Amino acid sequence: MDKNKNKLVIVCVDDEKIVLDSLNYQLQHHFQDTYDFEFAESAEEAIHVIQQLNEEGIDVALIIADQIMPGMKGDEFLTLVNKMFPDPIKILLTGQASLESAIKAINNAGLYRYLCKPWNEGDFLMTIENALEKYKSEEDTQLQMYKLLRSKNE
Repeated sequence: MDKNKNKLVIVCVDDEKIVLDSLNYQLQHHFQDTYDFEFAESAEEAIHVIQQLNEEGIDVALIIADQIMPGMKGDEFLTLVNKMFPDPIKILLTGQASLESAIKAINNAGLYRYLCKPWNEGDFLMTIENALEKYKSEEDTQLQMYKLLRSKNE
């Protein structure tokens, strides 16, 4: 994993290579100057990638996950990741999720948005831009709070 420590990372998880290729193309085309990308074909692989990035001091800003995958399902994956790493914004991108799984992801994983496959590229990119702006805003707020607390303790 040769990532730029100054760039945030977007992690995409889907068991269908064609979906990952499409996400790769759209995300690289619009966000490659600002973000790095990781693609995983299972939730288990994605957890390993996120843990490795964390160990290297690289922040994951956004996680996009499918619901129906072999092994761990998307809502279970996002719930687990939310417990381990609550900061990244989480998006469920799937065409086969039940209402129950979407509600579980919203309630347990801090889901930002649910997008249906096949997705509209314009809506998808706008959602990604808004999610990344939200992430940056929350990070800026945390940094300002840290600085304020630190200045009070000096």
